[in-house]
Amino acid sequence: MRRGELIDGRDSANATATRSGPAASAEGIAAAEKIYEMPFADLLFRAQTVHRAHFDANEIQTSRLLSIKTGGCPEDCSYCSQSACNETGLTASKLMEVQRVVDEAARAKAEGATRWCMGAAWRSPKERDMPTVLAMVRGVKALGMETCMTLGMLTPGQAGALADAGLDYYNHNVDTSEDFYPEVVTTRTYADRLDTLDTVRAAGIKVCSGGILGLGEGVDDRIAMLVALAELPSPPDSVPINMLVPVEGTPLAQAPKVDPLDFVRVVALARILMPTSWVRLSAGRAEMSDETQALCFLAGANSIFVGDTLLTTGNAGEDRDAALFRRLGLRPARLPEALAEVAE
Repeated sequence: MRRGELIDGRDSANATATRSGPAASAEGIAAAEKIYEMPFADLLFRAQTVHRAHFDANEIQTSRLLSIKTGGCPEDCSYCSQSACNETGLTASKLMEVQRVVDEAARAKAEGATRWCMGAAWRSPKERDMPTVLAMVRGVKALGMETCMTLGMLTPGQAGALADAGLDYYNHNVDTSEDFYPEVVTTRTYADRLDTLDTVRAAGIKVCSGGILGLGEGVDDRIAMLVALAELPSPPDSVPINMLVPVEGTPLAQAPKVDPLDFVRVVALARILMPTSWVRLSAGRAEMSDETQALCFLAGANSIFVGDTLLTTGNAGEDRDAALFRRLGLRPARLPEALAEVAE
């Protein structure tokens, strides 16, 4: 599939209205730049102060991520191993069976995860797949876990059905700034991303949305991305901050690495701009030193993915995380009260 094909010929079921005005205000960006450029110690102190006002600084929410449908996605995201546009050697799979997904979730819960995240490599779900997806949500909820899904763009009807099934979170990352976005993806627009977030929020599902560092963007793009999220009608309930994991066969396979202290600064800014959101260290943790992760927690990150794999890339692993938690005196966050009652 050639780059840009879907934008020119998108189907009416998934077409979205064009937004007016920039995603991030000039005033918001200017204010965020001043915060980002503070001396490092002052920035971390401010972020930690904000963090402690809203969260237990020694608790980390733990999520587990499963690819319920891998590969074959028609989108041309430059970083993605699952894009049909990228020659990564990944074989596309069919949608998993419901019981297998629920069994995997039960195992993750027994190992300490409180949120179960399910990802499908789709531009958007087909109606024929929705009954299976909804059954997955209901099955995992019955275990007493929080549920999250990322399935691509949604229609209002699909979002409503997911809400009725009990979905807690929907992940749909904006990836980067509005200006830099066309350098990364051409088969959909930034407005498409924001419209899907609006659709999810209108259905009563919590929004999970963040971005990726290391796509070739500048510091200004990273700041604009966070401001765009913070200036949504309500900030995302969960904000994953990913460090690019370069994959052979993608256009970004040779992308330069992100400076660890720059990454920490972005985490701190996310915490300050979105005080009540879960800020999650997502992809790239396997390549981070324990010291970098510790600084990220100090900067206000309070959520991680546990396990050895994130969709198709490696993760830090249970043993390393447990050892790091012991060294730092951290503990997994508890389930929300309503779900804790179900778990009992």
